[in-house]
Amino acid sequence: MHGGFGLYVHWPFCQAKCPYCDFNSHVVAEIDQRVWADAYLKEIRRVGAETGGRVLRSVFFGGGTPSMMDAALVDAILTEVRATWPLANDVEITLEANPTSVEAERFAGYRDAGVNRISMGIQALNDPDLKALGRLHTAEEAMRAFETARSVFDRVSFDLIYARQDQSPEDWAAELETALSLAIDHLSLYQLTIEDGTAFQKRLDAGHLRGLPDEDRAIDMYEVTQSLCAQAGFAAYEVSNHAKPVQESRHNLIYWQSGDYVGIGPGAHGRITKNGERYATEAPKGPFEWLAAVCKGSGELRTDLISPEERLAEFLLMGLRVTDGVALERLRSLGGTRLYNNINYLKEIDMLETTPTHLRATTTGRPVLNAVLARLLQD
Repeated sequence: MHGGFGLYVHWPFCQAKCPYCDFNSHVVAEIDQRVWADAYLKEIRRVGAETGGRVLRSVFFGGGTPSMMDAALVDAILTEVRATWPLANDVEITLEANPTSVEAERFAGYRDAGVNRISMGIQALNDPDLKALGRLHTAEEAMRAFETARSVFDRVSFDLIYARQDQSPEDWAAELETALSLAIDHLSLYQLTIEDGTAFQKRLDAGHLRGLPDEDRAIDMYEVTQSLCAQAGFAAYEVSNHAKPVQESRHNLIYWQSGDYVGIGPGAHGRITKNGERYATEAPKGPFEWLAAVCKGSGELRTDLISPEERLAEFLLMGLRVTDGVALERLRSLGGTRLYNNINYLKEIDMLETTPTHLRATTTGRPVLNAVLARLLQD
């Protein structure tokens, strides 16, 4: 009730694996999209029987690279979604896309199927950095695809990665100013992190990933990001996400505000509340393992009851990422009074602050939010 209800559909395939990516994505030679359509529809019907009657506020096609999906597959999924749940009048239906000309050709088909928002993974605005990031598109292709998306959809977001190799705060400021001149209503701006198990992590361990910024330079780039986005009217409503007023990603806000969401597809996670209890769901990661599980009756690998302590921790871990923070009333209802000593300490050192209705991170606390959260949840 507090955070809303959404559906996440995971498409696990990519044309190539980016060296910084630790998402559940796979490269395969052939994909029978009819088989995948059958599996997705079966899963929608199964979870729909458990959650029927709930108003769906958002649908998000993530991946992987969902813009590899045929428009007919997206249409079949959304047709089944409409038959399964009542949709909010302003339902947001987002599809992640790579900015290549081939995938841009599918945009009109996605729109006709019901998609009303595109999230485009551009990542950088110059060819050398795109190549270093393992991207298959050029900057020129990205701009052409973005213009195509703008001509088809009213809402188009795109992602950029900063704190890249050999990037200076001045370089990033110039690139971000260009991005802001192009942006419609939303930008996701992620600081490059080296995740375990990625190709970048292996290169770093071998001493072959040079030129990464030190902590001071990365913080300078974070501050540049906040300043330039604010000046352009793209408020930071979450640590890495900026939007014009009322153009925030409604689907991501469901996550950050501890709403309920169904996760369908390989490796997808969900959070569902039943009879006052909150459950975490998880699907098998392997694409063909997931297909086999669906054929046997359920694409879920496990469903776990979330304890009150875990529920409170998750509420804070997600909710304090958002600039508005977490509602004090809901914090109390989840047992947050036991953390008041920690909260007061973090307020004293200017890491957290309270309004009459919310607890939120300060401008000092936001850049070091992980450390703030660790101290907040400390016994």
